[in-house]
Amino acid sequence: MRSLASVLSLSAILLIPAIAQAQQVTFGGMRADTKAPVEVTADQLNVNQQSGKAVFSGNVLVGQGTMRLMAAQVEVQYAENDRTKISQLVATGGVTLVSETEAAEARQAVYDVPAGTVVLSGNVLLTQGDNVMSGNRLNVDLSTGTGQMDGRVRTILKPGNQ
Repeated sequence: MRSLASVLSLSAILLIPAIAQAQQVTFGGMRADTKAPVEVTADQLNVNQQSGKAVFSGNVLVGQGTMRLMAAQVEVQYAENDRTKISQLVATGGVTLVSETEAAEARQAVYDVPAGTVVLSGNVLLTQGDNVMSGNRLNVDLSTGTGQMDGRVRTILKPGNQ
């Protein structure tokens, strides 16, 4: 019995470096209807027709379905061949991405609207109920509700009540 415990402990210790580098994450609540309209509100808007960019600043709130993204600034980039279609949103400054059951914080978020993906980077902190995960980069696929945390991942899991 003692040797089995030693083997299990050693196995767990050997697996820690692999777990710390990248961790798959499921987002039950981080799924979003990527075809739903994107609504942006902010204190200010600057538009540059030639570059095809619009910059929202001050208390920016982006909503799409039940997903909300908040930041100090969000740059909207439009498709080169169609200036009426959003290509991506680049959020900076205290970025928070929330759904009904999850929340993530980071320095920056890039939402690729056609692909339906969000990449959060810079001191990412993800909260799922009582569980918390941190890392350098979080890639989220909004259509499947899956993601991957990379870069010195740290996870705190609270076991459920038995």
